[in-house]
This record gives sequence, C-alpha cells and structure tokens, in this order.
Amino acid sequence: MSAAVETQTNLQELAEFVLARALLNGASDAEVTIRQGDEFSTTVRMGEVETLKESGSRGVGLRVLMKAEGGYRVASTSSSDFTPDGIEYLVQGAVGLAQVTSVDPFAGLAEESEFGKLSGDLGLYREDVYSLPIEERIAWARRAEAAAMGADTRIVNSDGAGFDATTGRRVFANSRGFVGEYQWSYCSIAASPIAQGTNGEMQRDYWYSQARSSGNLEQPEDVGREAARRTLRMLDARRVPTQEAPVIFAPEVARGLVGAVFDAAAGDAIYRGASIFAGRLGETVAAEAVTVVDDGTMPGGFGTSPFDAEGLPSRRTVIVERGVLKNYILNTYAGKKLGMKSTGNAGRGLAGNPYLDAGNLFLEAGSQPPEEILRGVERGLYVTRMLGQGVNLVTGDYSRGAAGLWIENGELAYPVHEITIAGNLREMLRNITAIGSDLVFRGSTAAPTLRVDGMTIAGA
Repeated sequence: MSAAVETQTNLQELAEFVLARALLNGASDAEVTIRQGDEFSTTVRMGEVETLKESGSRGVGLRVLMKAEGGYRVASTSSSDFTPDGIEYLVQGAVGLAQVTSVDPFAGLAEESEFGKLSGDLGLYREDVYSLPIEERIAWARRAEAAAMGADTRIVNSDGAGFDATTGRRVFANSRGFVGEYQWSYCSIAASPIAQGTNGEMQRDYWYSQARSSGNLEQPEDVGREAARRTLRMLDARRVPTQEAPVIFAPEVARGLVGAVFDAAAGDAIYRGASIFAGRLGETVAAEAVTVVDDGTMPGGFGTSPFDAEGLPSRRTVIVERGVLKNYILNTYAGKKLGMKSTGNAGRGLAGNPYLDAGNLFLEAGSQPPEEILRGVERGLYVTRMLGQGVNLVTGDYSRGAAGLWIENGELAYPVHEITIAGNLREMLRNITAIGSDLVFRGSTAAPTLRVDGMTIAGA
C-alpha cells in the first residue's frame, strides 16, 4: 500500500489505502476523492500574447464519519501531498476534527444497493484535446481575434481572445465497497471585441465554442465573426420607457431561467422551506409546454459522468413535465431530510460535504423557429444579456439588469440597454407562451429561445 502512495501511479489503490487508514484510526465510514489534471490557457490581445499558462494539479480529499449516539460526527480534509507522511497527516486531521464536531442525525452514506456507475464510453475524454501544438493554440486565438477585428471598421479594440484546454481524472471510493474513476477533456476558443458607435459609445460582447475534442471546435474565424456581429448589433443602444411587454429570452440567457428552476427544486432549499416549490410535488408550476430535465447520462455532455460525487449512478430526472413539478433534486443528505431517495445529483470539492449539482440541465425544445416567435411580438424586448443575480427563491421575485434589442412589428428594430426586467418566477413560468426549436448545448445548462409575457421593463 505504501508503494502505491510513493509511486502515485495507481490512484484507485491510493484511495483504498486512505480508506483503510481512516477506518483503522477510528472512522465508522469514509469517502475519498482524488483529482488530477492538466490545464492550458492563453489569451491574446491586439495580436500579442497577454497570458500563457500551463499547469498540472492533483489533490486528495477525505471525509470521515464517526458513529455517535443519534447520528454521525463528520469532518473532512484535503491535501496535495501524496507522500506517506502527507497521507497520514490527512487521515489524522480528518479523524481529529470529527471527534469535536456536533452529531448530525441525517448524516451517513447511501445504502450499498444504491451505489453503481454507468458502463461504456460516455464520450467524456478525447486524447486530441492537446493535439494542437502550443504555437497553433496561440494562433487559433489570434485568428479568432483577427476575424473579429476585421469584420467591421467600427470594431476598434479588443478585450482579447483565448484558447483553453483541460484534461482531468477523478477517482472516488468509499468504505462500503464503491470504487470508480473516469477521465474528461475540454477545450474552448473565445473572442471579445469592442466596437465604437457614432456617438462615441463603446460596446463589447463575445462568442465562444467549446467541445470535448479540439476537432469539434468551431473554426476560430467563425467564432470571431459571430463575436463581432453580436457586438455591432448593440451599437447606439438607447433606453425605452417603463412598460409591460413580452420578453423573449435568447438561448444564452434563457438558460438562467432553467437554472432558477433547478435551484427551486433543490432539496436543500425544499427542506429549509426556502423555495417556491416547497410542498408542491405533483402540482402545476409552469405552462403546459414546459418540460425541464436534468440528465447526467447524455454521451459527450458537459454535465455527464458515470457516477455522482457519492458513488450513485448518474441518471435522467424529469423535474417539470408538461408544467407539473415531478421531482425534487436530491443527494443522500437532502433525501434523508425529506424522507426520499437521492436522484444522483451529489457534487463535491475535495473537502467538505456533498452539495447538489446538475448534470446536463435543459428545457426541452419546442417546435417554433426563433424567427417565428419574434414575428409574433408586436412590441417587446429580445434579451441578449443579463446583469446581476436577482431571483428570490422564497418569494419568486425576479429583477435583473438587461440589454438586448427592441422588437417592433415582429422585427428587431434597435438595441436597448440600461433597463431592468422584473416579474415573479411563479408567474413567469406560467406565462411562457412560446418555446423555440433552437436547443443547443454550449455548456451543461441549455435552453431554447423562450417568450415570457407580462413582464415589467423598467427603463427611461
């Protein structure tokens, strides 16, 4: 076992060794998380390399549970020191901390029958993520920025363009027999140009592409040109009078609404009574066309994994189905608090208790092209950018700064900024009157174009 610690070549053996040491030192149960990975990042601005970073990291985290009258005492520690002395210090620290923590009646691992993992290739790791030489990764960032800068003479500056690549490996094991591991890869390219309008006003926006494989990235020129288009359309923006009108959320901001649904359905908010969804399972909470799904099993998805952070197999959970709240989102702890079973949504860092985390979270696409949704609005707002955090899950009150394009007679007329959109999440979900067909995953949370009626737009 000590050889496994010293050579650091078999992370599963290392995890099992740490577990054994924890149990030998008095832990009733224990969980070990090990992560290691490599990261590359470069940023260019006005053609010159501004940042260049290449690094590796690794860490081991231990969470111990000590049986006590009425529940468990729980503590966790983490370290980047994989030597025998480092591991011993990690174990002794966790056990020592657990001895002085308070007893939690809901703490504890899942039942052995619940542990498991998805089999087969889930498309999470591709070796070619680092296939481009460093010089070419920098060149890709330069190409994206050059395409943005060359798109229009009104593009006068740049916030930069970048190329990132990451690979990682995760091992998780617990004292009840679960051991699992997987690898992932990720790369992205982005550009953020700055444009100047006729009145000297400056506007900036961005665009990006990300993929598990560098071969699936969009071409840097396409990324740069799209970033320029999005920036230019906001030039000479104005404010609009305060009014009530339909709001169309572009996909890149509509996913924020989907995230609010997830947060409202999260078990920790439910058992605290701090959610508009508390006590509403089986009730209608949204328009009939709305179905929200969390799916950690989608091959290649940015939120996919074979198992969650507690060793339960990832799964597909329908949160809202045709407007009806079907499930809460739970890890083992939240499930015990509510007298329910985990939905396989545990996440965690190296240290600390598991938290609730999404897989691939999305609102199912509708049948209407986004252009058709726009044509159906006589006067309204097409939101392309949101500012700040403004959702109160207890009351549902929603208020956020916004910018976008004003709609007149079904067409995008002119850019608007310095406005606030407000409503109540309860009503907003019921007032979704159109859902676009343009669902595209550019991250682990996605949504199509959404129309929400009856919102207040606070402007001039």
